[in-house]
Amino acid sequence: MLISQSMNDAINQQIGNEFSASLQYVSIAAHFASETLPELAAHFFKQAEEERDHAMRFVNYVVEAGARVEIPAIPTPQSEFKTVEEAIQLSLDREKTVTEQINELVQLALKESDYITNNFLAWFLTEQLEEVSSMENLLKTVQRAGEANLLFVEDYLARKQGKISTSPSMR
Repeated sequence: MLISQSMNDAINQQIGNEFSASLQYVSIAAHFASETLPELAAHFFKQAEEERDHAMRFVNYVVEAGARVEIPAIPTPQSEFKTVEEAIQLSLDREKTVTEQINELVQLALKESDYITNNFLAWFLTEQLEEVSSMENLLKTVQRAGEANLLFVEDYLARKQGKISTSPSMR
């Protein structure tokens, strides 16, 4: 086995954390879909796929390291939200928590002089910077627009995905 048992256990816990984040994003996306906010729904369905991909990246690493994958129980995601801002704030908080969890894995890798795992985790640190920044920007956009103007948020996300042209000639 290329990684220690303590690293194996910690990564298995992170696999559960990533799958949990994925399910939370599916729940948020479904909520937005039921509120007829298709761009927000699509955004969070995409986020759910990304979190699942993160979990699978960890799974593959554990397998390649010759260790055992044991996925922990995953808590039921929150499915009701009073406001769009509440759902996005939950997402931002979750991304910050995941960043802390990845940092703890890096600390463990360095403590154990496990430079292979440390190198593997570098990608996740860069990814978390993008995830937190993106969620902070979305939260600011929602706060600026307000709950009564969520169509502006929908338009923002559509433009961000290239679904709406932003060229002056199209205005």
